[in-house]
Amino acid sequence: MIGRLARDRSGTSGPSPYPTAAARRWRSLGAILVIVVFLPPLLLLVAGSLRQPGLPPPPGPQLVPEPISTAGYERAVQLGGLVRATFNSLLVAAVAVPVSVVVASLAGFALARLPRRVAGIVIAGSLLALMVPATALLVPKFAVFRVLGLTDTLGALVAPALLGTSPLYPLVYYLAFRALPAELYDACRIEDLSPLRTWWRVALPLVKPVTAAIAALTYVLTWSNFLDPLVYVYDRDLFTLPLALRSLATLDPTNFPIFLAGAVLATAPAIAVFWIAQRRFLHRYEGTRTR
Repeated sequence: MIGRLARDRSGTSGPSPYPTAAARRWRSLGAILVIVVFLPPLLLLVAGSLRQPGLPPPPGPQLVPEPISTAGYERAVQLGGLVRATFNSLLVAAVAVPVSVVVASLAGFALARLPRRVAGIVIAGSLLALMVPATALLVPKFAVFRVLGLTDTLGALVAPALLGTSPLYPLVYYLAFRALPAELYDACRIEDLSPLRTWWRVALPLVKPVTAAIAALTYVLTWSNFLDPLVYVYDRDLFTLPLALRSLATLDPTNFPIFLAGAVLATAPAIAVFWIAQRRFLHRYEGTRTR
């Protein structure tokens, strides 16, 4: 019974899950708009990183620098300690992303199974938490981390994952789990599945696109986090990529290609994660369409 309901939910029967022609046109228009807005700055970033360090800045933007040089990348790695910083950032992301996904999905699943009135109170509290500026929590977080001995360690950067990283993520999972048919949960109870097994074996596999989106957002948020490492980390060997790039930003204008090269190296992994997440969405859509 559970398998049949899950297959019905995944699109083998019932109303067509495919977007209409109008929806596909709007989606294509949105993709074109995003490309128009973000592609030119990325091209200028890459072009600037390929300039020869030590030369005077160009009078205007140059998409093809003369001469083309990769010396900026070599010096960015040497001067900024990007290898060590990249390892630290990868370590933090490797822990924070799965922990955030597990915590947020568990919280969202529990919230979806609560009575609507109780869930409404929790949702209202989460929305209020989203309105609190991050800077307002720096002092109390610093006091807590100092008592726990987490200051000047990478543990301070991983700790927010224990709360799902952001109050938004459990709410997204709540909407996804709430959209699943109630008959599916009833069948799980008939099969004597515990809530934990229902979450892991039934509910979570049916919201894989949401998991991919939450994982990608958590990765980018963790990867680009500058404020927390600046406040809690002092040892240069524990610097993450944003802090390493800050040290390169102090170079004189003639060596600005070195900073741009470091920015390219820091931006490429985030773009790769979004590309993988997009492929995940498209693969799921195409797999559903061929059934």
